[in-house]
Amino acid sequence: MRRPSTLVEVLLVLALFSGSPWIVWSNTLCQQTNLEEVRPHSVSITEFGAVGDGVTLNTKAFQNAIFYLNSFADKGGAKLFVPAGRWLTGSFDLISHLTLWLDKDAVILGSTNFEDWPVVDPLPSYGRGRELPGGRHRSLIYGRNLTDVIITGNNGIIDGQGSIWWSRFRNKTLDYTRPHLVELMNSTGVLISNLTFLNSPFWTIHPVYCSQVTVQNVAIVAPLDSPNTDGIDPDSSDNVCIEDCYISTGDDLIAIKSGWDEYGIAYGRPSTNIIIHRLVGRSQTSAGIAIGSEMSGGVSEVHAEDIHFYDTYSAIRIKTSPGRGGYVRNIYVSNMTLANVDIAIRFTGLYGDHPDDAYDPNALPVIEKITIKDVVGEKIKTAGLIEGIKGDNFVNICLSNITLNVSSNYPWNCSYIKGYSDLVLPEACEPLKERIFPEHCSDCYNLSNHLQSSNSQHRAGRTSGDIRS
Repeated sequence: MRRPSTLVEVLLVLALFSGSPWIVWSNTLCQQTNLEEVRPHSVSITEFGAVGDGVTLNTKAFQNAIFYLNSFADKGGAKLFVPAGRWLTGSFDLISHLTLWLDKDAVILGSTNFEDWPVVDPLPSYGRGRELPGGRHRSLIYGRNLTDVIITGNNGIIDGQGSIWWSRFRNKTLDYTRPHLVELMNSTGVLISNLTFLNSPFWTIHPVYCSQVTVQNVAIVAPLDSPNTDGIDPDSSDNVCIEDCYISTGDDLIAIKSGWDEYGIAYGRPSTNIIIHRLVGRSQTSAGIAIGSEMSGGVSEVHAEDIHFYDTYSAIRIKTSPGRGGYVRNIYVSNMTLANVDIAIRFTGLYGDHPDDAYDPNALPVIEKITIKDVVGEKIKTAGLIEGIKGDNFVNICLSNITLNVSSNYPWNCSYIKGYSDLVLPEACEPLKERIFPEHCSDCYNLSNHLQSSNSQHRAGRTSGDIRS
């Protein structure tokens, strides 16, 4: 097994990231939060007896500091300062109107004692732990029913030390579902920024049942073979903005979710209004941006732009199954650059397991109005593997202005789908060959008649001589 990511590896990643030619640091699309706004009350974790030697357990210090700061929640809020050092801790709760600030060279380390991660109830939209029936371990940094929470700093590090959990997963000796690194539930006004997250035991950042969430200027790193170490997983959450992030993990870099089968259908909270902007990353086993497979509450209005994936299994992935119900609609991906990617576009209609035998196999998902445009890719094995569900076609799949250098003699494999395409090389599969313009612009999400002029310009300037079909 590969060892967990080290600080040296992270520094190299950040150095490459900061100078990457693929990313342009431009104006934010996220709602601005003033990080310079001073909370009227501030304390250091050292004032509560914490010792930053990487050995002393500081769970009580974090809990006591936050308990003390709770008295200032209605007085303008408070800031908990974590100075340089290695601060070992078990799980602790955040409070409303709090800034958790990690200084440069500050490292919060997750305890390697399983007892320091309490077991809590499963999420109602999942009905059980995601990996095992019953409860789940609580995340290292946790909060619920909160307002105005900031987790930020001067490029400090939060390291879950997840290798002990990965070993238990591989050895099938888990008693409960593994913990996330950061989970916020039923919370509003969340900002996570200017930090590095390492070696999560399970999904790294998990906002669930949340609104107004911003994740900005973060790096998330775990070994490429670490199991289920998703980067950022908005789950039954709305108005989420993910911007200027680098993610390299063992699973999906971003996975948008909304509950699991009958539990997600009953809970009925969708993920909607999600912006992903200027994302760079790699995942050798999974997707750059995934939707599902737990999408039973619905996913809609997702806009992803200015994306670069390299050394990745699939770039854009939709995962679902009979029994999921729900919907995925109004998805827009634009301006994406790919290098050394196995499958550029992959939709899977028969994916994943079920929480129990009570799911309804006749609860079929609705997958419609998916637009992917302005994509270039080199060293691509397969352009698209797009598989719907028999009797439940995925419809209004629209591809525009896509040029991929594909090695396979069979670049597309499509079944049980219907859609349209313009300016796609290699030429799209038969169910997508009908042109978008002019008859089908209204069938495609976020495309308009401006395609007529762009089509004319691109057709004049493009040839297919170096593209294998």
